[in-house]
Amino acid sequence: MVEKHEESTELFPVLRYAANGQEKLERAVACEYPLTIIFNSHEIATIPCTPKQLEYLTIGFLSSEGFLKGKEEIKSLQIDEKAGVARLETLEKRDIDQDILHKRVIPTGGGRGAAFYDAADLSECKIATDTKISVRNVISLTNEFQYMSSVYQSTRGVHSAALCLNSQVIVHADDIGRHNAIDKVFGYCLLEGKPVEGLIILTSGRIASEIVRKVAKKNVPIIISVSAPTSLAVRLAREKGITLIASVREGKMDVYTHEKRVVY
Repeated sequence: MVEKHEESTELFPVLRYAANGQEKLERAVACEYPLTIIFNSHEIATIPCTPKQLEYLTIGFLSSEGFLKGKEEIKSLQIDEKAGVARLETLEKRDIDQDILHKRVIPTGGGRGAAFYDAADLSECKIATDTKISVRNVISLTNEFQYMSSVYQSTRGVHSAALCLNSQVIVHADDIGRHNAIDKVFGYCLLEGKPVEGLIILTSGRIASEIVRKVAKKNVPIIISVSAPTSLAVRLAREKGITLIASVREGKMDVYTHEKRVVY
């Protein structure tokens, strides 16, 4: 995906204090933008996000939360950037169970509005693919990944996510929310017809249970992060057959679950 740096940052004057004194300068800051997602006339959520690749974010979010099954269902998608509204209509106007809308869960940080969790979503999910990755590829992918976002390099204010095959990054996205970045990756793949099953997700953010749920629904067998996991994320990854690799930095990495996929 092409990154439009100028749409994602804004310059602000700052007064910087340091050991050798103070100075006035300008700093680039990551842009924050509220996007309200409307699905078949139902207002689903308002998501704080980075104002780019909004069509991928909308589709990825609706797909991750179970509202949208596939590209073939989409009748129209309209993004009103001025109003901050994304409207998606499906060919078949099915009703939304109001109980689902009441099952909003506030995720663990990262600039995200709401998620919709149901234990039944993952009841049959058990990933058994034999995808493998070498320790060398984990480290080289992570090293490359950390320099892919020009917005992060200039602001230190966004998260990134990437879909990978072996040692190759296929899709990359960034956002103020770590969940949003993953949704943009999945949304791009759904809209462009690119498969995700059996591949690898790389993220800059902490791996919490909602990240594992999101990845498990796409049948992705390996999650890699430069950050740490939570206890529930580790348990869920173990249960669902996902290899969870975390704290990848300075040539070291911790494999928490299903280490058989990691080749030394």
